[in-house]
Amino acid sequence: MKACVLVAPKTYEVKDIEVPELKDGQVLLRVLTAAICVNDVRDYQGENKFSYPHIGGHEYCAVVEKIGPNVNENLIHVGDHVINYIIDDCGICDDCKHGHENICSEFMNGLNYNNPDGYSGFYGFAEYAVADARDLYVYPKETPSDVASLTEPLACVINSIQRTPIKMGDDVVVLGGGVMGLLHVICAKKQGARVIVSEVNPERAAVARQLGADVTINPMESDVVEQIKDLTNGRGANVVFNTTAIPSVAAQAIEMTAKSGYCNIFSSIHPNKPIEVDAGRLHKAEIYVTGTQNGTKESFRRAIDCISKGIVDLKPVISRTYAPEDIVEALDFAASPESYKVLIEFSK
Repeated sequence: MKACVLVAPKTYEVKDIEVPELKDGQVLLRVLTAAICVNDVRDYQGENKFSYPHIGGHEYCAVVEKIGPNVNENLIHVGDHVINYIIDDCGICDDCKHGHENICSEFMNGLNYNNPDGYSGFYGFAEYAVADARDLYVYPKETPSDVASLTEPLACVINSIQRTPIKMGDDVVVLGGGVMGLLHVICAKKQGARVIVSEVNPERAAVARQLGADVTINPMESDVVEQIKDLTNGRGANVVFNTTAIPSVAAQAIEMTAKSGYCNIFSSIHPNKPIEVDAGRLHKAEIYVTGTQNGTKESFRRAIDCISKGIVDLKPVISRTYAPEDIVEALDFAASPESYKVLIEFSK
């Protein structure tokens, strides 16, 4: 099978490798379309830790090609279109036992990150992948593959949205107008909020307005916290989502949160430098500060349902589609400020 293999930082090779063998309870998936995540770009640039050779791509949709032993064939069939829940949760740790499988303590200790005897990775950047049948979500075959491949990022955002009790008429601030920021805009509008987007790039701000943002502001023009207070009669936002990786912006996100409001540090922070927080204000104003890591099993189901039922339209966040042979060009474009979601099509 054809696979895009990262053999070293900034060194991809398109190789012909053996199709993975099926174990008990597993199915073979033929990858349709994979989307490039910012973490795939960081993988390519050598910023993340895993063993080489590596086959990335955790945002993908696929078709069931073959069913292994002890798979319930009443529920999974050859030809089904599916999404794979890519969190390798152990099911044993306290996080898993308390229903927080998305932050499983063992998640990064599996073969996806370190495989001394072969390829690490999620295999979305290959023609075929193997998945546990219990991790699959079947969706309608008529759902286009380009939008279906965005299930994983949407699942992360739905998890983020559900961690904050947005109410009709709330002021919601989204910091950053990249893909994940735009997905927050789409979902927050579905909750009945007034959405304010803070974005430096005027073109991205315009796209945010097209997707439903009520107000866009430029944080470079004046103090962004004061801009939010001016828009909210001095109160601040009921809910703030930081979708940027910048430590100083995370600090501003907390500052602009209203009394009894919620601040969600959605993005990972790079570099992960500590920030100063006014703990006294958190105490007096009863502000909730949380984070969001990955999608949950529930939010994956909700994400593909929202996509397949047409509840959300993700077409506007797709920039380009590439062939596997052009993966380096695709990654370079995905790293540029002109791009949103960049896809790689493996089959139809």
